[in-house]
Amino acid sequence: MKVSGIVATRINRLPKGYVFTYVDVSDDVEMKEAVIKALNRLAQSGKITKLAKGKYYKPESTVFGSLAPDKAQVVKDLLEDNGKITGYLTGYSIYNQLGFSTQVSNTIEIGKNQVRPTFKRERYTITFVKQKNTITKDNIPFLQILDAVKNIKKIPDATLESSLRRLLAILRDLAEADYTKLIRLAMKYPPATRALLGALLEDLDKGALTTPIRKTLNPITRYKLSGIGNLISSAKNWNIG
Repeated sequence: MKVSGIVATRINRLPKGYVFTYVDVSDDVEMKEAVIKALNRLAQSGKITKLAKGKYYKPESTVFGSLAPDKAQVVKDLLEDNGKITGYLTGYSIYNQLGFSTQVSNTIEIGKNQVRPTFKRERYTITFVKQKNTITKDNIPFLQILDAVKNIKKIPDATLESSLRRLLAILRDLAEADYTKLIRLAMKYPPATRALLGALLEDLDKGALTTPIRKTLNPITRYKLSGIGNLISSAKNWNIG
């Protein structure tokens, strides 16, 4: 079978929206150049879409046009390295997913231990934020929550009141053991983030768990978050206002 036929057959087996490279089509080094040429021809014909250099996907067509791949697919090479998790979606990438905002952003924000400069990938702007905690599959949901606490004033298309209410709802649904893990991970976040987490937990009658947080905070430091006193009754106990 010709290379073009092999490429077409293997692409047909891939799900729509799956981002792939020539390695997914053929790992034969001797065929690399021919496979890349075949992929570029398919991209030019519109049968597949080129996302970035060496990256392609099968578009899914709807009455509203072609659907872009899931954001995790767009940046999956930045989230894992040889099967090891090295990053996670956060910020603009997950505000909609976590119920903070209905806005869908073309910015994909990634938390990593080692950050790199912002760059573009097709229509997306890829940005990075430094995460000081070890990133594991189990930690990611808690890191996403803590990132939302940290950026509470920056969530687009959302008021402070709606964001705080959503955070309380998310925290309320956690299992008891999860609070300990969340607090442990919060220790590597800024003082203002730790203070707000403490206030939120105290409002949920979890104040007994917050002693480790309080011990890390300067008792005379105040944290500015205008209007929070009307929404979170425990805010004054944490010098937030």
